[in-house]
Amino acid sequence: MTKNDILYTPWRMEYLTSGGPSNECIFCRARDIDDPALAFVLYRGKTNLIMLNLYPYANGHIMLAPFEHLASPEEAPNEVLFEQSILLQHTLRILRETYHPNGFNIGMNIGKAGGAGFESHFHLHVVPRWLGDTNFMYTIARTRLIPETVAQTYERLLPYFSDISLEE
Repeated sequence: MTKNDILYTPWRMEYLTSGGPSNECIFCRARDIDDPALAFVLYRGKTNLIMLNLYPYANGHIMLAPFEHLASPEEAPNEVLFEQSILLQHTLRILRETYHPNGFNIGMNIGKAGGAGFESHFHLHVVPRWLGDTNFMYTIARTRLIPETVAQTYERLLPYFSDISLEE
């Protein structure tokens, strides 16, 4: 192995030494935590929150989740779904302005068979995409290159999310 064969990812050490993921719902924790920065919460609305994904597919990978612990959108009141849609609009505008992506992947994984990591609390993923962002590293080694830490992404985006108004 040469120096060029090593990818340094020091931010993952906490995850690796913590014994893996806990059974605690990350969305309920993010809803209840006193300091939103500890859970990388960018915004709390009336019924939903916006937070960063700790293990992003790309820089700016954001998740929108209702406050209420619900497994699927069909369980949610219309007010929750409406606010989530409005927050999605804001999120797309902010990501376009700050990261200038060429497109987005937006979606939900419902249930274990659907790929949900937290199957008991539905959430919407918003992943910025760029032409050519699936580069040789992912194609050959199934390794993603994320050039910015989650903390850097949080500091970059937080001022934009603090300006959101649901009264527009």
